[in-house]
Amino acid sequence: MDKAQILVASNRGPVSFSIDDDGALRHRRGGGGLVSGLSSAAAQADTLWVCAALSDADRQAASRAPEGRLDRAGFDVGGTSVRMLDIPPATFANAYTSVANSTLWFVHHMLYDTPNKPGFGAEFRAEWADYRAYNTAFAEGLLTGSADNARVAVQDYHLALVPRMLRGRRPDLRISHFSHTPWAPPEYFRMLPTDIARELLEGMLGADRLGFLSRRWADAFLRCCETFLRADVDWDKRTVEYGSRVIGVAVYPLGADAEGLRERAAADDVAERRAALRERVGDRRLIVRVDRTELSKNIVRGLEAYREMLRDHPEWHGRVTHLAFAYPSRGDVPEYREYTESVLRVAKEINEEFGTDSWTPLILEVNDDYPRSLAAYRLADVLLVNPIRDGMNLVAKEGPVLSDDGCALVLSTEAGAADELGAHALLVNPYDVSETARALHTALEMPAEERRERSAHLAEQATAVSPQRWFGDQLRALG
Repeated sequence: MDKAQILVASNRGPVSFSIDDDGALRHRRGGGGLVSGLSSAAAQADTLWVCAALSDADRQAASRAPEGRLDRAGFDVGGTSVRMLDIPPATFANAYTSVANSTLWFVHHMLYDTPNKPGFGAEFRAEWADYRAYNTAFAEGLLTGSADNARVAVQDYHLALVPRMLRGRRPDLRISHFSHTPWAPPEYFRMLPTDIARELLEGMLGADRLGFLSRRWADAFLRCCETFLRADVDWDKRTVEYGSRVIGVAVYPLGADAEGLRERAAADDVAERRAALRERVGDRRLIVRVDRTELSKNIVRGLEAYREMLRDHPEWHGRVTHLAFAYPSRGDVPEYREYTESVLRVAKEINEEFGTDSWTPLILEVNDDYPRSLAAYRLADVLLVNPIRDGMNLVAKEGPVLSDDGCALVLSTEAGAADELGAHALLVNPYDVSETARALHTALEMPAEERRERSAHLAEQATAVSPQRWFGDQLRALG
């Protein structure tokens, strides 16, 4: 008997390409929970992953592949067939940058400076048409060669319209859609043009099941269905009845990949960076944060809280260092470039105010160095995770898993991870700089035994649902 077919769709795929100096194509496996989760499913099913070609090297690889399937072009993609879609650059830019990242992301994370933005005119309608075209390209990529009764796992806000597109043409497919971000409450979601808000909701309701990282986000989606579609929501069964169909809405928290993390953190390059960091900071206590320079991550308020703690508690001068590793994100969006400049400015001010010849209170690195981040997790006495709003935040889970001697976690109530980790973290209002400053001081003062005990509980909770189980649970729910 042929193995059942699983189709996965996401903007970023499980493999990426680069071009060597000699012109040869090289490929590298991607990271993240979805890639880890799929690896276990791939062994049990005929698995096809549809993604966008994100670079010239990706497009070159896709052009060489029959039907765009990389495995048939001789690329080893880990047992999973990968189809890369070469979407026209202008269409991709409008769909990905203008709509997904500059509109939907801002809505779901409630980031807009509303007196000034957004404004939805003719230009946005043209961008939305490209978002629809981008989703259509993914639907076509999934349908090409799809088997009867295949299970389809569509990922995230980039592809909200795909489920309905598939449903209209292939009612035999079993379709899920998973949102890796928060979902905006109706009061904020109504900011979108009415027809586009409806199209988004109806697009997702083409699925058989919808998944979210937190009950809060799932509840917000259900409320939007009631408000904008007048759909019948059964809050006990957590279903939406719409268009003569009943759609299930479930919560699937994503845990850290403990085995993969620990294996990677034991590598030589991590050990080298750990030693270099320890030599640089000496025996000082360490407050660590690892983030993208992303508006929702709230880096500036975190730095302001550290500054306030140093002002209120001069006894920590010379005895603590804040390692802030913030790698660049979405430089094509003006608000992100401006935010990165604010992060750099505040960091400079802190070091100018408190630094001495023998002590640099804040070490900020704005570049991506994954081994360095893992090394920082191992060394952290305190991990600061204070997003304004976050679907989950795996940093909050990864840090305690890798901590050498236990770390205290200062965690925003607005991270999805707070649902699971809140009992053993120090929870803070992400807008309250003074409360965060007090929490940092409390975390630094925490007795070592209590810190280790809390950290052990955090690590246990963080790994309760492995990426493999997270993905497998969603597939099983499709039947």
